[in-house]
Amino acid sequence: MTPDHAAAAPAPLARPFATAVLFMLAAITVLPCMNVLVRYLSADYSTTQIVWARYAGHLLFALAIFLPSHGLGLLRAQKPGVHIVRSVLMFVCTCLFFLAVRHIEVPVASAINFTSPIIVTALAVPFLGEKVGWRRWIAVLVGFGGALIIIRPGGAESHWAMLCVLGTAFFYAVYQVLTRKYASSDSAETSITYIALIGALIPSFVLPFDYKLPEDALDYGLFALVGFLGGLGHFFVIKAFRLGEASLLSPFNYGQLVMATLLTFLIFGTLPDAMTWLGAGIIVTSGLYITYREAKRTRSPGVAAEAGAPR
Repeated sequence: MTPDHAAAAPAPLARPFATAVLFMLAAITVLPCMNVLVRYLSADYSTTQIVWARYAGHLLFALAIFLPSHGLGLLRAQKPGVHIVRSVLMFVCTCLFFLAVRHIEVPVASAINFTSPIIVTALAVPFLGEKVGWRRWIAVLVGFGGALIIIRPGGAESHWAMLCVLGTAFFYAVYQVLTRKYASSDSAETSITYIALIGALIPSFVLPFDYKLPEDALDYGLFALVGFLGGLGHFFVIKAFRLGEASLLSPFNYGQLVMATLLTFLIFGTLPDAMTWLGAGIIVTSGLYITYREAKRTRSPGVAAEAGAPR
């Protein structure tokens, strides 16, 4: 899954932007690798088993990195209920995305999933009280138009798994809205550990009934690699957004589509069709424009006094 805990990171510090870009480039390389591995393993193993491996590995990674410096305080949260809700949302996102890539190519799923920032813009009005100007509303509509071009409802190329990815985008947007609202309550380390813990715990209840012993050492290694890459990718995202401004780093996230396409071609020998590229281009353009409008508004004089100004 694409997923990026960029929104969970605290406000960026005054650090070299070039280093932040390097971390972001590392993240958009690592996370598509995980998604392509998920599709490869999905041919022989259940989504439950793959999701569990992804979060169990993530949890081990988070504890190894953060526990020595934070101790048990790593799990001490001011708003544990919010963390649990957000973690469940991320778990649902992962399940839907992993289920989808069993049936559709990773680049197609990634392209549809990029509607998430567009959904955030729409949800920010009722849930955050933000005012969205007509330009951004047009960008939202155009972005959803791009998603429809990819999905092609009723067409021969359409697949129900595409709706799962739309579900991923929606629930991740809700996650981001909650993060915006409660971002300052706890550290990013606590947030990402809760996500890994909840994500590993929930499928553990189902895993004994939906488990297949890996067939060989290679599959054992691939399961371990899925978990490691998930934890490493999100660690890179956190580091990136600590060192650089979100509005400048977010456009790099679309590089995941390029990496996912390259890996899918090299491993599976397939490429998205022309309509998928067209829809993806529209979605990416809309997302970039929304990011541009938000960045322009944030840096405008007097923005702090007019937090609800449309943009």
